[in-house]
Amino acid sequence: MAQDEALPPSWRAALAPVLATSEARRLGGFLKAEEAAGKAIYPPRGCRLAALELTPLDAVKVVILGQDPYHGPGQAHGLSFSVPQGVRVPPSLVNIYKELHADLGLPIPTHGNLSHWARQGVLLLNNALTVEDGRAGSHAGLGWEAITDAAVAAVAAKPEPCVFLLWGNHARKKAERVAGLGRDTHHLVLTAPHPSPLSAHSGWFGCKHFSKANAFLEAQGRGGIDWRVD
Repeated sequence: MAQDEALPPSWRAALAPVLATSEARRLGGFLKAEEAAGKAIYPPRGCRLAALELTPLDAVKVVILGQDPYHGPGQAHGLSFSVPQGVRVPPSLVNIYKELHADLGLPIPTHGNLSHWARQGVLLLNNALTVEDGRAGSHAGLGWEAITDAAVAAVAAKPEPCVFLLWGNHARKKAERVAGLGRDTHHLVLTAPHPSPLSAHSGWFGCKHFSKANAFLEAQGRGGIDWRVD
């Protein structure tokens, strides 16, 4: 991991051991070399750990797992499924908004920045935290997975009940690797097809994950999420 990516304090105990491994050092060296070779890597330095910065470990209520960052210029800013304001809303997020409207009656947002969710305790975490321009999945298997697995495991170890929203096979497989998310977990684990246009009509639409998440959190006395996108 790049040296200028400071690990947020609340995550240090959980992630410091994995960041000290040779695999993590190789990942940092790889990213440095790719950038030195002139390759565009997204998101840019300084916001690759935005999900952890905006959502401290002790504040996590909901986890939404993505695969890897958007691979187009200006799209990725460190939160899964999210894009900065002013950037066209990607198709998967369009479908997330459609389900949000059908489930909770909320208006369709005009932008794709999900920081409002993150600041309320929604951990918007990708499996890999970087990608090369125009090459989806290009940084998979290079070491990010061990780091993000550790982050998910840290949430699973929390005594407070949380909600894990697993959309698509990659998210389900990641959760299956994490101890504490089995059948007897005290957390709520909800699965659905990915909201991509390729699979959204296979069960994503109508999953009602947003209302189910809030009903669970409120029943546990943790307070629901304001799913509006301001």
